[in-house]
Amino acid sequence: MSSQPPSAQSNSGTTGTPRGPPPGEKKVLTKAERRELQERQRAEKAAKQAATSSSKPAAAKQQGQSQAAKPKGKQQEETSSHHRHTSSKSGKEIIDAVKLAQSESGAPSLDSLRIFSHFGLPKPMASIGAGIKGEIHPAVRKLGLQFADFRITGANARCIATLTVFKTVIQDYVTPQGTTLSRHLMTHLSPQISYLVAARPMSMSMGNAIRYLKYEISILSIDLPEQDAKDFLCDRIDTFIRERVTVADQVIQSLAMEKIQDGDVILTYAKSSVVEKTLLSASSEGKQFSVIVVDSRPLSEGKQLLQSLTEANIPTTYALISSLPTVLATVSTVLLGTHALHSNGALYSRSGTALVAMMAKAQNVPVLVCCETYKFSDGILLDSFMKNELAPLDLSAPPVQSPPSNKLQVVNPLYDLTPHTNITAVVTEVGLIPASAVPTVLSRALQGAT
Repeated sequence: MSSQPPSAQSNSGTTGTPRGPPPGEKKVLTKAERRELQERQRAEKAAKQAATSSSKPAAAKQQGQSQAAKPKGKQQEETSSHHRHTSSKSGKEIIDAVKLAQSESGAPSLDSLRIFSHFGLPKPMASIGAGIKGEIHPAVRKLGLQFADFRITGANARCIATLTVFKTVIQDYVTPQGTTLSRHLMTHLSPQISYLVAARPMSMSMGNAIRYLKYEISILSIDLPEQDAKDFLCDRIDTFIRERVTVADQVIQSLAMEKIQDGDVILTYAKSSVVEKTLLSASSEGKQFSVIVVDSRPLSEGKQLLQSLTEANIPTTYALISSLPTVLATVSTVLLGTHALHSNGALYSRSGTALVAMMAKAQNVPVLVCCETYKFSDGILLDSFMKNELAPLDLSAPPVQSPPSNKLQVVNPLYDLTPHTNITAVVTEVGLIPASAVPTVLSRALQGAT
């Protein structure tokens, strides 16, 4: 009986897994490697499903049979391509809708005003307040539309109108259960303020008045009855209007009138309520003087001042800003209004004020700026490009006889900045001060409040 060699018996009797794969075959994966491969495949599958799930169900239903017949990779590729086309189309439609609304309202377009994109751009009436959460009071909506339509202009007029409307909002406010008026009223006022800011950028006078109102709300006692708290806030609003606007204007009028003598020629630019009251008061006291009203677009507010002065029998000349070098030869004093006065002494006022002040200084004509202290700002403004507002084109654009060029865009900045070096003195309710003394007045006011 023949027996096999030991090596042959060993090979034929082996039943275990070989230690390495035969040549030409794939490597056998370990348990950890198989788990890692499965997890990677699941992640890829989830990513593909997330990319295809954003397509519309109706479109998927209609194309279900054709997609089922196609390979899986090609089907996913077509789905993602359709999704990209839909997204780009919807974004283009949104941009076109905004451009159309702006063109219908006379607002500058988005593409041509990229360098002025940080300015306060006029908005279509229908889009004012869009996206603001909270209930807007009807009186606030009415005021916001008046702001956007430039029916109420001027820092004092806008501030008084805002505070008067807030009195109505406060009286109609009802404190919710489980809270107090001093803690919840500001939550109720926030959307009202946002709506007014959406209509037109907030002026410095409005900002300081709203900060004052917030402070008065914060110091209210939680034990004070609701109606008493409302009456207290309305009384504080009346006090602010009386002391910071009405009485301040009266003091400014008396101080500015002392600088007007018989036979003087007073030059003013655009329209300022405090300058108008000063001229009318000086005329009522019997002083004989004449006025030159210099005006320019976009608002041409000087026409309103011209009508008011002529009705008071004050000799008045109306001139455009292009004729300023000619009329300055006979001017005795320049009286200017103010939108805001910054801590570096820079005067932020109607566009064209800087040119008037600069040329008046070149002719050695004193420049007096009438400004209430509640228009003072602790910020610094270096030029009118850092902050400004654009007026709608329909306020000043003359009738166009022929279609304008597509490459021509009309821009109407409302404000400019006058350096303190071109200002002789600032007439305030605390006296005549240099423009550089604004930080001193603000620090004393802060010390008095504390």
